[in-house]
Amino acid sequence: MLSKELCLKNNFTKCCKDSGILMVVKCQKENSALKECLTTYYKDPAFYEECKMEYLKEREEFRKTGIPAKKRLQKLPTSM
Repeated sequence: MLSKELCLKNNFTKCCKDSGILMVVKCQKENSALKECLTTYYKDPAFYEECKMEYLKEREEFRKTGIPAKKRLQKLPTSM
C-alpha cells in the first residue's frame, strides 16, 4: 500500500534494525511518528477510495482466474 511505503521512509525501520532487542525502549519516538503518519492516511477519504478500488480490481481478477494476486504476480519459469 501507498501509505506504508510513504510512512516507512521515516526512521522507525532503521532504529529497529540498529537497536535489536532494545527497540521497544529506544524507538518510541520513531514508533509514534510512524503511527501518526499511518493515521493520517487511514482518515483520508481519497486514500480510502484508492484502496477500495485496488481491492475491487484484485477481487475481480481473482473471480475471473481463481488465482490469488500473490501467485499471479510471481514469475513463471521460462524453460521446463
